[in-house]
Amino acid sequence: MIDFNSKTSDFIQEWGSSYSHIIHDLLKHIGLSGNLLQIIKMILITASLIGFCFLADWVARKLILVAIERIIKKTKNTWDDILVEKRVFRNVAHIVPAVLIGVFAPVLYKGHPAWITISDKLSDLYLTVGFMLTIIAFFKAFQFYLESRPFLKDKPMDSYMQLVRLIVYILGGIYIISILVNKSPFGIFSALGAMSVVLMLVFKDTILGFVGSIQIAANDMVKIGDWVEFPKYGADGNIIEIKLQTVKVQNWDKTITTVPTYSFVSDAFKNWRGMSESGGRRIKRSISIDMNSVKFCNEALQEKLENIDLLKTYFQNKKSEIYNFNSGKDPIHSANVRKLTNLGSFRAYLERYLENIPEITKDMTFLVRQLAPDERGIPIEIYVFSTEQRWALYERIQADIFDHIIAILPEFELHVFQSPTGKDFNSNRIHL
Repeated sequence: MIDFNSKTSDFIQEWGSSYSHIIHDLLKHIGLSGNLLQIIKMILITASLIGFCFLADWVARKLILVAIERIIKKTKNTWDDILVEKRVFRNVAHIVPAVLIGVFAPVLYKGHPAWITISDKLSDLYLTVGFMLTIIAFFKAFQFYLESRPFLKDKPMDSYMQLVRLIVYILGGIYIISILVNKSPFGIFSALGAMSVVLMLVFKDTILGFVGSIQIAANDMVKIGDWVEFPKYGADGNIIEIKLQTVKVQNWDKTITTVPTYSFVSDAFKNWRGMSESGGRRIKRSISIDMNSVKFCNEALQEKLENIDLLKTYFQNKKSEIYNFNSGKDPIHSANVRKLTNLGSFRAYLERYLENIPEITKDMTFLVRQLAPDERGIPIEIYVFSTEQRWALYERIQADIFDHIIAILPEFELHVFQSPTGKDFNSNRIHL
């Protein structure tokens, strides 16, 4: 029941009493009496009250609310436009009927305590639900406003707002239960305290998700738009949504993988954001050279390689360096002197070839290195960074480089190592 000052209360009491007497006299005039008169009277009063509430709701939404929205649209502020867009004022308007029931029901049902009790409970329930919807709409508007701020745009605000909505639902649900059972909300909270173990089991995922969301935000582990790899859940793509309990990842094949939020704290995953922010994408790939094709450059091979534009300066410097080193040494045996090899010349060529590709950045790690030989030959690894990060274009650059490497190797009298196939065995059988 809603209390007002004495003058307002007297007016409402007088108006309610007059309206009740009018209905009573009207029914008595048409010949009704006794219990039937009281039942019809209660029905008419209830119908009048409901009709009045609908009328008040219509006036609040169609007249008052429209006028408020027009005023707001003329202001320069953006936050009030967000309140209108997220229907905050519209939810406030729905509270008006609940207030009217709480005000007029005790007066109209005077002398009928059972009707007053029912109307009070309905009014309180309606008012509670109305307040819950208004608070939730307000926080939705607040979330939208925060996400529009540049420094919060990529933060998981949805996770926190989900928690706020959950708290509102829990508190509202407890208050609704207290209204229905006619008990104090604090008594229900005390009973829930004894059930805390059960509640922790029920809301385990929510609690873990909340803790995970805080750690993710505090440590800036992931944000919307990050490319992540999470092998445990088969996720490999961009994060499109971060919520209280789950994180949605859109994979490159356009499928959606849902990952528990807390897993980003408890399990290992790869975030490619560093690559995106660095301005380069790593190319790390090797090609195995057949060890049997590695040799010293003879005069014919060296003369042919010297005609390659990218190697002219290299050979000029190397010839001078080797001449100085070999001065005074007996060249009768190759072990006594230094000579150029086709593999070393190829590595030098590869470095200069990569330096002349515009899409390969020179500001990050740039390596052409020889890895430890194994049963598959001598791996020559390229470790460079492409300025192009888009997948298709990045793969094209990488493929073009290795297409060229495979095609140019015979010029250095080098061979790519690959496991023999059936065709190789057949060829050997024919020669035998």
